[in-house]
Amino acid sequence: MTKYTYYTASTLDGFLADENDSLDWLLSQPIDERGPMNIEDFMTSVGAIAMGRTTYQWLVDHIAASGEEWPYPSVPSFVFTHRALTPVHESIQVVDGTPASHRAALEAAAGDKGVWVVGGGDLAAQFATDGMLDELLISYAPVTVGSGRPLFTKPFDFELLEWARNKAFLMGKYRVVGPRGDANG
Repeated sequence: MTKYTYYTASTLDGFLADENDSLDWLLSQPIDERGPMNIEDFMTSVGAIAMGRTTYQWLVDHIAASGEEWPYPSVPSFVFTHRALTPVHESIQVVDGTPASHRAALEAAAGDKGVWVVGGGDLAAQFATDGMLDELLISYAPVTVGSGRPLFTKPFDFELLEWARNKAFLMGKYRVVGPRGDANG
């Protein structure tokens, strides 16, 4: 069975990016690239990537500014959007619709590995709503930004499975329990 993991970083106040879609808060924090719950180890379990348009555009802008290449050339990437986009690499497929409507394609692309739900928070919540999110791996940075792109956009319960410190970051691994019930009833 394919495992779906939302691996991301968050500010202490629960934002993936500030109100200008900047990740400066993240890129200025010290982390041990080989430390606990690092991205390199995580990537060995990833067979396909799912991301939203804003995350994709941030990556495209970042690689254009830095002169770098697409960071995941050997991993099939699915960009969920309602807009027309031209992929910057042959490993990228632009899709429209719910995660459930693309489950077979995601799992076929992942093979015997998992699917990394990169972001954003709304896309991760859509995967969870469709029953296609198993766990969250969150790197909490010691910073607040006040507003921006939320970590998760729907009320869900999670169970803390594991935690560690990686330099400035508190790393947390959570199991998705399910949607929260009606708080009033």
